[in-house]
Amino acid sequence: MTERPVVHGRYQLLELIGRGGMGEVWSARDEALDRRVAVKCLKPLGSGRDASALRVLRQRFRREARVAAGLQHRGITVVHDFGETEDGLLYLVMELLIGRNLSQLLGERRGAPLPVADVTDIAAQTAAALAYTHEQGVVHRDLKPANVMRLTDGTVKICDFGIARLAHDIGFSSKLTGFGMAMGTPHYMSPEQIAGLPVDHRGDLYSLGCVLYELATGAPPFDLGDPWAILVGHRDQAPAPPRSLRPELPEPLDRLILALLAKRPEDRPSDAAVLVRELVATAGQAGAGPPLPEWTRGMRAGSRASGSWSLRLPPPDRSAGLTGPWTGPVATALPHPSPAPEYLAVLAGRHRAALGLGRLGRWPEAYEAHRALAAERERVLGAGHPDTLASQYELAHALRRLARWDRALAAYRPVAAAGGPLALEARFGMGVCLGRLGHLDRALALYQELIAVCAGTFGDRHPRTLSARHGRGISLGRLGRWEEALAEARQVWSLRARVLGPHDPDTLVSRREIAIALGWLGRWEEALTEYRLVRRAREETLGEAHPDTVTSRNDEAHCLEQLGRAGDAAPPYRRSADGSGGRPGNAAGGRDGVRKGRPGPGG
Repeated sequence: MTERPVVHGRYQLLELIGRGGMGEVWSARDEALDRRVAVKCLKPLGSGRDASALRVLRQRFRREARVAAGLQHRGITVVHDFGETEDGLLYLVMELLIGRNLSQLLGERRGAPLPVADVTDIAAQTAAALAYTHEQGVVHRDLKPANVMRLTDGTVKICDFGIARLAHDIGFSSKLTGFGMAMGTPHYMSPEQIAGLPVDHRGDLYSLGCVLYELATGAPPFDLGDPWAILVGHRDQAPAPPRSLRPELPEPLDRLILALLAKRPEDRPSDAAVLVRELVATAGQAGAGPPLPEWTRGMRAGSRASGSWSLRLPPPDRSAGLTGPWTGPVATALPHPSPAPEYLAVLAGRHRAALGLGRLGRWPEAYEAHRALAAERERVLGAGHPDTLASQYELAHALRRLARWDRALAAYRPVAAAGGPLALEARFGMGVCLGRLGHLDRALALYQELIAVCAGTFGDRHPRTLSARHGRGISLGRLGRWEEALAEARQVWSLRARVLGPHDPDTLVSRREIAIALGWLGRWEEALTEYRLVRRAREETLGEAHPDTVTSRNDEAHCLEQLGRAGDAAPPYRRSADGSGGRPGNAAGGRDGVRKGRPGPGG
């Protein structure tokens, strides 16, 4: 029998389990950890394709992988690893799911719809997963039955956060493909996506409405055969009410699906968290709740909330015996009564508003908002609840952005100690703070631990592993061990260039660290060459006015000064001062969040 190929010297391909427009999915064995996984392989990149198109394809795949790997929710497929083989094959390693996608479920029924209880159950679980991803700022943009799996135990998982993953970063967002159609699948596309307008989380809700319509009636809302007619239907026609095609559907479910299919985004439910509550209410009004997955056994609904957001509810059922990493420590020792779902929704809204302040750069206000919310969540949920820890983490991040290093370090500690999805990120934040506070040996030791953890969990070429190595290199430099720092920076730059691309912001940060180390070693001619390469790449990808580009011009000018070429240094300094929007010597970019200084002008 022919031996199946081994990807990256680690993943033994066993059986082809799926094929689509982007490539193939195989069941495989992870030989390092001796476990079964799924490996998604992008189609081999032939030499006949345009080089710029291949570069965009690689960038799309890397962005898909990096964002998907950061999503941790029971309703989202887990991503373990990704990379590119020497012969140009891009691969994504995921958990192996045992079950069928919704398209397969519908196909097996030969046009017959699913039972109402199944429709409501799938809808509630999918909406809960979307609520999580939307809170992380991630929009799927290609939700369809083939991208939603129902496992054998009834758990529902969304797959393939791949279409238009952060696509605005690479120029695909809200544009037509070479076939003249907006990116996505016609039967499930929102009107704004078809029109080429900006798409946000409400586009996913419209797509979910299309999926539920098909589950409930056996056919999508505009099943017109011709792709263009389908698009026009989404844009201009009102869908037939599901109850007109299936009279036994509960009226609340009919209303909910039609609300999701509203033409204008502002007329749809405000977010997926609201949708979950409406689905629960719909199931109750229907008189029969949907079958619940195994992990809900023993859970209680609690009593209704008063109009004043009453928190006086019965204590949780201690006999439930829930286990699993998604519950965290609160499942067995919740010290507070469960608050009303409506009040939790209010707190979630405050959390999103605080995140929005940070995205606008209003960090003092974001800090105050996260501080107040963390205190309130601790009061009503307990210090160990995932929502409380999320607020605590964002509070620490805001303190870090305000350069309050000692307070940020203290704020990160309980998040790191609690375990769970944010613990790793909190430890990275602690490494930054320790370095800024001058605790260099402790920072170096922490980064050494993070390298071991990330390499064992994600692989030695995963972006998180490379971020930990980047932090180690910076710590070595701060300790004056510049030869070691230079060697580390070169290795991390080389790996990032292969995994992320040569112009990725993190790759350029690593290249800048090479120049920093060369400067400290007195090798200014070599440093000048590296700084110039970084500056040109940033001008090309970020623009001349971006703060990181401004920093690179100042790096170059400082090198010229060190080489005794003060006259040559004047023009880049002048360009930085003339309306660039940056400050000479300002911290350089990248997403690592560790030291961005340099000898002389910033070190």
